[in-house]
Amino acid sequence: MRLASKVAIITGGAFGMGKSTCEIFAREGAKVVVTDIEEAAGQALAKQLVDQNLMAVYHQLNVTSENDWATTVKIVEDTYGKLDILVNNAGISGSAAKDLDDTELWNTLMEINSTGPFFGIKYCAPAMLRAGGGAIVNVSSISGIIGQGFIHPGYNASKGSIRLLTKQAASRFGGDNIRVNSVHPGLMPPMRTSGKTADPAVRAEMLKRVPLGRSGEVWEVAKATLFLCSDEASYITGAELHVDGGHCAV
Repeated sequence: MRLASKVAIITGGAFGMGKSTCEIFAREGAKVVVTDIEEAAGQALAKQLVDQNLMAVYHQLNVTSENDWATTVKIVEDTYGKLDILVNNAGISGSAAKDLDDTELWNTLMEINSTGPFFGIKYCAPAMLRAGGGAIVNVSSISGIIGQGFIHPGYNASKGSIRLLTKQAASRFGGDNIRVNSVHPGLMPPMRTSGKTADPAVRAEMLKRVPLGRSGEVWEVAKATLFLCSDEASYITGAELHVDGGHCAV
């Protein structure tokens, strides 16, 4: 198994890409810490995995709370003795915005999508140092690579910031055997917070830019994340992996 004996924190783990990542990581032997603000869904996923004789536990985590991060990391180290992997997956969409100049939404998008991963690295990297190394994957988006005038600018800005946060952390922690990479999903099944990108007409237009001619599946992002967290990617850090069907190549 590719993650045997590894301990992994996955944020936004109760739904979508996060849920798929939890499931795949658990099947690959990881001790999965499912974190999410949605307690019922997170508990249900952890139970589902345990019922399959896999290793998983749920912890409630608001990624914008430094106290939540500090508490979660302490519990993980106290329980398992180490932390090997962090997947900063939690985030919200900017495609439901009715006002693209909404300042409050800008702040919310930046806080969850950008400050959340910053806190994740801030609190998890020291634990990885104590464990002798680790791997971090930050889930960005093609929206962190290209501009999209139909969504709130805070989404592009927050996802773009993750791209360079990743490279900064890769440079900062490389000598400590901590690898940091980002994945950039393209058109995926709509998020719970999606708006325009859930509209079939909008999705059809977006698909015209995708060379593979289809939207992606959440497991395809989870598999890319698995690769970057595994020893198979032992000489990869500071990289950005587009899981977008070729969207950014057009």
